[in-house]
Amino acid sequence: MFGSGSMFNMGSLQGVVKRSVAPWARGLRALVLGAVAFAAPATAAEWSPPGPIQMMIAYRAGGGADTQARLIAEELENRRGWKLIPENVTGQGGLAMAAKLRKAPADGTAIGIVAIETLGYNMRASNSDLTLDDFTMLTTTAGFQMGIVAQSARGWKTLADAIDASRDDKPLRFGVMSPKLADLAYVLGRESGARLNIVELPGGRAVLDGIIAGDLDAGMIAGVQSSGVASGDLVNLASAMSEPLVQSPEAPLIGEFGVPFNADGGFIFVAPAGLPDEARTALAQAIGEVLSDPATKPAAFVERAFGGAVLTTGEELDTLVRKAWDDADALMTSASD
Repeated sequence: MFGSGSMFNMGSLQGVVKRSVAPWARGLRALVLGAVAFAAPATAAEWSPPGPIQMMIAYRAGGGADTQARLIAEELENRRGWKLIPENVTGQGGLAMAAKLRKAPADGTAIGIVAIETLGYNMRASNSDLTLDDFTMLTTTAGFQMGIVAQSARGWKTLADAIDASRDDKPLRFGVMSPKLADLAYVLGRESGARLNIVELPGGRAVLDGIIAGDLDAGMIAGVQSSGVASGDLVNLASAMSEPLVQSPEAPLIGEFGVPFNADGGFIFVAPAGLPDEARTALAQAIGEVLSDPATKPAAFVERAFGGAVLTTGEELDTLVRKAWDDADALMTSASD
């Protein structure tokens, strides 16, 4: 358990879920879009922030995290009357935001959205003194749809075709957007025999732009490739996750190429440690209600960009984040061999 008690448990929700459990939340009660009624303690229902909420966004403006966060803030203002002030606090793979959020008041007036990867791999790999105990976990919002993507014009149908091309021609220029994915790509190349020239770029949009411009041959992208795949301009060569991609279920898993790791993950809202239980419950409930209503803009965006909302809270969320923290060691050890 991190920060505050696990009061708001998604197991208390009533309703039917729309999609299957996200791969990175398997075994947990992860709930997605549907007609959901929230059962919360009266203290949580009565809670409201003592002032404007600073919503820190760990990534650049215009990206998937930024867009969903700003749409959620807008919808919360409309529904709850709360004042939310989005702010991009970028750098260090989300750690810059985490460091700033840690020092903020633990009264519900400061929250942040970041990738679970930041709370696992990035914290473990950094020299910072940040730990999971510095934060209260609120709720996840969406899982990644991490695909290995290329232009359809290259003629590759699956990752096996791209691997063969790297053996026959020159190394593939392979884009990633984080150190964790760079390690994952290294293990992929080692285990599959692919020759990869791994290029780390600042965000999935930058990787996508590099593929479209022809500066990259392929790369890992977490959802923003969806419109290009739908139009036929791009192809998901493989799923970098432990389960098939929603959009391209026929694409092979990287596990089929000898990779014992994956890029399962998602976005999560967190607050400073010590947040009162009623605030934790109320904030998770409010965000969950917004994403569980398909008529809202944030729900529609998350559906389009990430295959639907995934909401995990309470003790299950604490367990999920702890697992990401523990699993980071195995990948780093393998990539250093």
